[in-house]
Amino acid sequence: MRKKPTLTAFLLIGIGIYFLLKQLKFPIITDFYSWPTLLIIVGVAFLLHSYMARDYDKLFPGTIILGIGIHYHSLRHYSFWIDHWGIYTIIVGLALLIRYQKTKSGLFPGLILLVISFIAIFASNQPTWFYWINEFMTFLETFWPITLILFGTYLLINKK
Repeated sequence: MRKKPTLTAFLLIGIGIYFLLKQLKFPIITDFYSWPTLLIIVGVAFLLHSYMARDYDKLFPGTIILGIGIHYHSLRHYSFWIDHWGIYTIIVGLALLIRYQKTKSGLFPGLILLVISFIAIFASNQPTWFYWINEFMTFLETFWPITLILFGTYLLINKK
């Protein structure tokens, strides 16, 4: 039996609605006419596909894309939103926990990431051993394209 292309369908519907609303210029949603909204649409499409097609491999990337879209949208529009590296590890930790819900893998790393993230964000007196983590994350924030290049190269070389 042939699988239905639900991911493509959800992406086309979501992006179509986005551009239709942009063309109609609804004043109440003008804050959503930005690139983070497209990330949110793609993330939601991945999650809808995962749950409806029972293809749980897309839960992790869908949650990450949705989380990054929400984060950048919120940074742009809400003054109270936190701009800290810990937000990214919270997104990855939540993605692992959402994936754990269906695949039963990733619980421990997800919890560890959440604990480290909340300590890094909310602890006023951070332990001295957190210094190297802050330095590493500052380096990654500056040179994140290199991280993508290295990860892409690894995926090309690793033929598992």
